[in-house]
Amino acid sequence: MAAPARLSIIIPTLNEEQQLPSCLDSIRRQKPSCYQVEVIVVDGGSQDATLRLATENDVDSILEGIGGRGAQLQLGAEKASGDVLLFLHADCQLPTAALQRIEHTLGDGHEPGPYVGGAFHVRHQASASSGWIVRCLLRVADWRSHSSRLPYGDQAVFVTAEAFRQIGGMPRQPLLEDLEFACRLRQIGRLAILPLAVLVSGRRFEQSPWRTVLCWRFFPLLYRLGVSPQRLQRWYGNVRAATE
Repeated sequence: MAAPARLSIIIPTLNEEQQLPSCLDSIRRQKPSCYQVEVIVVDGGSQDATLRLATENDVDSILEGIGGRGAQLQLGAEKASGDVLLFLHADCQLPTAALQRIEHTLGDGHEPGPYVGGAFHVRHQASASSGWIVRCLLRVADWRSHSSRLPYGDQAVFVTAEAFRQIGGMPRQPLLEDLEFACRLRQIGRLAILPLAVLVSGRRFEQSPWRTVLCWRFFPLLYRLGVSPQRLQRWYGNVRAATE
């Protein structure tokens, strides 16, 4: 009898004591699927209670001491035992039927199917103090996940472990690794954008709404025109340290 398929959920963290508990709760609330699930937290040097909360929530593995989201995701994938990998940002919450829909899309991750991976729609969550401008910008950000076939990292991207290995893993670059990752996946197969919404914190828009929108709109274009991820990172600044 074949062993049950495994799904590894990889969560990069950096000072995520406010967001991580809700993220982990959304995993616990999942409807049953065929997968045996392991949860891997990869921390980039948190100075708050992130690691303590991960331990208290009984995640399967905690990896420490590496900075940069792309590098964290790669490290988590290297340590994962799953046939399917799900990359979940710590400020995101999965919809309750997420694992069922991934199962329907990719199966056990072994048999070739129509898709090599996929992602979800997003719905940004505004805080109670957000003004109408921020709320409008968040709805625009939500719209992108419905219109584009290249998912961003906050869309809870999932992929078969075989496809991940085939494209050489997560790109080693400081910014837009999610866009590059999606482009490489599209070169070897189809991506499914599932009609369920991941709940995403609107904190970046609330902190610097216009700057966030400009970066979100123009950085992918500049990247496609040949501007290096290193230069874009310098322009972008260390936003993760300030908001996560």
